[in-house]
Amino acid sequence: MASARSTFRSAGVAIRLTLVATVVLGVGYPLAVWGVGQAAFHDQANGSMVTDSSGEVVGSSLIGQSFTGEQADRWFQSRPSAAGDGYDAGASSGSNLGPNNPDLLKAVQERRAALAEADGVPAAQVPADAVTASGSGLDPDISPSYASQQVSRVASARGLSEDTVRALVQSHTESRQLGFLGEPVVNVLALNLALAKAS
Repeated sequence: MASARSTFRSAGVAIRLTLVATVVLGVGYPLAVWGVGQAAFHDQANGSMVTDSSGEVVGSSLIGQSFTGEQADRWFQSRPSAAGDGYDAGASSGSNLGPNNPDLLKAVQERRAALAEADGVPAAQVPADAVTASGSGLDPDISPSYASQQVSRVASARGLSEDTVRALVQSHTESRQLGFLGEPVVNVLALNLALAKAS
């Protein structure tokens, strides 16, 4: 009889502990984290969304996107994406092709030739990030050298001076994090929004 009471008491303690842990860790903690995120880091907690001059959401500063269509030459282009059909956040990944894979080599050669023709530069000068996808397939940034390569084309398509467009690239070039981590980058969406405003 005492053994049965002890078993029931232990089971009751276990059930109560499970319920308390569920409420604290399954409801309270997530709500606390969400609240701190909304209060202290509102933009970041909601996807770092970017709006245009009319206040309409046009993308995220953390996820790249394609700038294609009939007037694609009027925009700075992002690096290629292997995520789904391109910049698909639900299918984030690289191509998983090794550096000696014939399919990757063919794709790189085709991209290099197309970009060299579009931007009016020798194929040997096309930077690596212009022809290869990032590991996530969602990289929103390009190198300053790839941005500089596109200046002449964009300026011509928009009827702007190259100096004006080059100044926009320079003002949107972000330096290394903490002064020594990574490489300088240019956020393509931010640059294209500034370009639209300048035009």
